Amino acid sequence: MNVYEYDRQSAVDYALKWAKARNPEFYNFDNLGGDCTNFVSQCLFAGSGIMNYTKTTGWYYKTLNSRAPAWSGVPFLYNFLVNNDGTGVFGERKELSKIKDGDVIFMVRNNIELYHAVIVSRVTPNDVFVCSHTFDAINRPLSTYLYQSIVPIRILGFRK
Repeated sequence: MNVYEYDRQSAVDYALKWAKARNPEFYNFDNLGGDCTNFVSQCLFAGSGIMNYTKTTGWYYKTLNSRAPAWSGVPFLYNFLVNNDGTGVFGERKELSKIKDGDVIFMVRNNIELYHAVIVSRVTPNDVFVCSHTFDAINRPLSTYLYQSIVPIRILGFRK
């Protein structure tokens, strides 16, 4: 299966456009536990244009009732990104200093629970800026978040 380049700029452009709004093509999960992972998934899709329709372990969205757990669930998206060897986006854990625009950062509490996902919108020498839903933010400095630890994921590309 061929690996294609992830379009980081398209992912960031999407994030900037929809960080403070909701795309009506996707369900808003704010009242079902939060919309952060749904939003990050939309951004990743904007940068790849392909989903993985594997029934349980894939990453896809058709409707509220026809979607993979990884589309809208924080730990499921993490597992999909780092374990995906099929179609769709994939990535690997990296140090924060290796993160680029369009990458994903997961926040951790209780030293084990992934509870929030954000998309990187800009990296500077002094800080990383992110966009998110649930706690809606556009170009928010990562340094202003309160978390126990983070898990940065570098998106390596996608497969068709």
